[in-house]
Amino acid sequence: MLLSQLNAAASPLTHEQLQKLQGLVGELNPIQQAWVSGYLAATANSAALSGIAGQAAAGADESAPLTILFGSQTGNAKGVANQIKAQAEARGLTTKLVNMADYKPANLKKEKFLVIAVSTYGEGEPPEDAEALHEFLAGKKAPKLEGVKQAVIGLGDSSYEFFCQTAKDFEARLAALGAEIVVPRADLDVDYEAEAEAWIAQALDALEPALKAQQQAGGGKVISMPFGAPQAAASQYTKQNPFAAELSVVQKITGRNSSKDVRHIEISLEGSDITYQPGDSLGVYFLNDPQEVAAVIDVLKLDKAQTVKIGELTVSLETALIEHLELTQSYPGFVEKYAIATGNEELSALTNDKAALRAYIEERQIFDVIKQNPANIEAQALVDCCRKLQARLYSIASSQAEVEEEVHLTVGLVEFDTFGEKHFGGCSGYLANRAEEGTKVKVFSEHNDNFRLPADNATPVIMVGPGTGIAPFRAFLQEREARDAEGENWLFFGNPHFTEDFLYQVEIQKYVKSGLLTHVDLAFSRDQAEKIYVQDRLREKGEAVFAWLEKGAHFYVCGDASRMAKDVHQALIDIIKTHGGKDDEQAEQYLKALRSANRYQKDVY
Repeated sequence: MLLSQLNAAASPLTHEQLQKLQGLVGELNPIQQAWVSGYLAATANSAALSGIAGQAAAGADESAPLTILFGSQTGNAKGVANQIKAQAEARGLTTKLVNMADYKPANLKKEKFLVIAVSTYGEGEPPEDAEALHEFLAGKKAPKLEGVKQAVIGLGDSSYEFFCQTAKDFEARLAALGAEIVVPRADLDVDYEAEAEAWIAQALDALEPALKAQQQAGGGKVISMPFGAPQAAASQYTKQNPFAAELSVVQKITGRNSSKDVRHIEISLEGSDITYQPGDSLGVYFLNDPQEVAAVIDVLKLDKAQTVKIGELTVSLETALIEHLELTQSYPGFVEKYAIATGNEELSALTNDKAALRAYIEERQIFDVIKQNPANIEAQALVDCCRKLQARLYSIASSQAEVEEEVHLTVGLVEFDTFGEKHFGGCSGYLANRAEEGTKVKVFSEHNDNFRLPADNATPVIMVGPGTGIAPFRAFLQEREARDAEGENWLFFGNPHFTEDFLYQVEIQKYVKSGLLTHVDLAFSRDQAEKIYVQDRLREKGEAVFAWLEKGAHFYVCGDASRMAKDVHQALIDIIKTHGGKDDEQAEQYLKALRSANRYQKDVY
């Protein structure tokens, strides 16, 4: 119903408030109206939670809830935690769902039933929102947890050495404190949905009798307690049900002589209900290279028209390999299954040496493994060796307040030469080399509540984004401009060469001229004899950086996790020590305090 048609007498708003609301809505486009609607609904829901929490506190002595803690880097563990909550409540169980970032570690001693859903990233590291709890459990202040029942589900990627390490850490540390493991931990790979469903049922079967016994002893009250920031209604388009969007622009934005090939991608979301915020990511499904698929089919002497099954789906072998299976990113599980299916003794021996297997897959795509180890294998057996193709996540490089029914990405083409052939990344190769403008690509948005602009538009922000790490900060700047945010903005950007690699140079210069960008510091590493990186620029401006932090600035980092993010972290430590007069431990505590206040946020990969 339009506001102009509302009966003012029936409205809880005063006449003046109604006029103001009508005026605001009249200035907004449909996407902005939808965002405001979700924001208001979330605010109202948050206010209502205080009443629910009060009821829960009143019954705390009678019945302990099933506490579900999640730590999520890309949203998968959060999704599993929500599944656990929904299935537990369907059984009539009391639940309390909490992001680890919002959980007070001291509350652990009050828990009786604890389920952990947590991902792992980098070199076995916990996600950002799990760091504090992960560290607390390893410390001297962690309480004894005798009588606590625990169940842990881990999500990860077996392509990496420290697969599901964070989940292993949580289970081991909880057990060392006395918590009983009621169901074996699940360490789930990227294709985790079916196994997660089975594990959730198993875990709830184990926990339900004790939960219901104490619930009945406490009077049978069932209270659902959603903790943390309430969310607006989700899109119908998800990882499992992506939207077929039109690829409208693919534009190279590095120079002809650059060592990098970076593409600016624009995708139309018209016809979808997909919304996103600056800091979110876009999941993109892709097609494998048909020429590489043909080479694999040929070397294995298979029939491309042979029908195969992938779960409930029946398709031709060719379609399965192009559209549905992972053939670029190598992982140990494929080598192990392929070795068994083909009877390859050399590969079998390799799988018994984890270090050698890691070295082997690091320089090979799955295409290479097959082509270098041709064998007599049935089409279905080959398919069964592979895992399902996974969408690639890219930091969104646009604000919906600026581009409306579009989403922009900044994609670096992964390319390398090995075994006498040019190799390309799965999704980046598809977008850069094979997908033409007008092609339909399957996409979904992935929300990232751990990488958000401050709600207060007056808050200053410092953004460190070398290379394609510039992407979310382009979105931040578009959003700050759309909001007329008065807060200062400082960007640190780096790449090899000024003339070839200054991504979005014209836009950045425009923001400097308009005053939106208060400062820009550039680090073009190869333009002088001594290599200069963003962390060096940070140290050079250390006094001013620390002054901004002291006046409440939020600090953001996006880009390479293995080196850049660690170097930037160390630069911050040095800056805090030098200009804040602190020692190493105090400087680390200073940064931890920033993290706890959501003032130090990272989007790293």
